[in-house]
Amino acid sequence: MATYTATCTRTDNWWAITVAELPGVFSQARRLDQVEAMARDAIAALLDVSPESFDIEVRPEVPGEVNAARRARARLVEAERSAEEATVEAARKLLAEGYTVRDAGKLLGISPQRVSQLTASKTKLRKVGQRGGKPATGSGRTAAA
Repeated sequence: MATYTATCTRTDNWWAITVAELPGVFSQARRLDQVEAMARDAIAALLDVSPESFDIEVRPEVPGEVNAARRARARLVEAERSAEEATVEAARKLLAEGYTVRDAGKLLGISPQRVSQLTASKTKLRKVGQRGGKPATGSGRTAAA
């Protein structure tokens, strides 16, 4: 399936759309979320094909601050993933060394319930989610998963 790139530039209150692979394809849209549909219609009309017979990649031209913000958000997502992995590892180690779930939570800055969630096996979490129930609470101590 062919993929076309719809480049769009903000001009006044409109997004001006061009498709580099198909000279002569131009369109416009009021909002960025409308660009794909407008480009799809223009391409389909030019090529006389079904609008569903190809893919569209929308590439808005944006100020550098937008790209900087997107890169920063991507770093944030990676940092959150890394923090989550480190927290799981630390929680499992604390519980394996005999710390209570409450103490582990206090040390890690999370709730005891979150410690239990993070250290539960994947099978146990899946079963809890399927039943729609909540994990059982115990004496405050949990074995390492």
